[in-house]
Amino acid sequence: MAPLPGAALVHSPLQLYRYLLRCCRLLPTKSIQEHYKHAIRQNFQVHADEDDPERIQQIIRRAIEDADWVLNKYAEDKGNK
Repeated sequence: MAPLPGAALVHSPLQLYRYLLRCCRLLPTKSIQEHYKHAIRQNFQVHADEDDPERIQQIIRRAIEDADWVLNKYAEDKGNK
């Protein structure tokens, strides 16, 4: 599964937050969605004081890659059933 269409437009933490929450909507069950939403909120709290622009972009890239991995994982699980 490719990244959501808006992945290339994510340049700020707020845009990333919205993008990741939209990705959660694609997960198969409500409990899985809630699990990842909780993880997203926790990670944003952990990195809220980050002020280095290069580090912020690194976090954004990694978060999008991780979201793609999670979505692919559940898409493969669905395909194997």
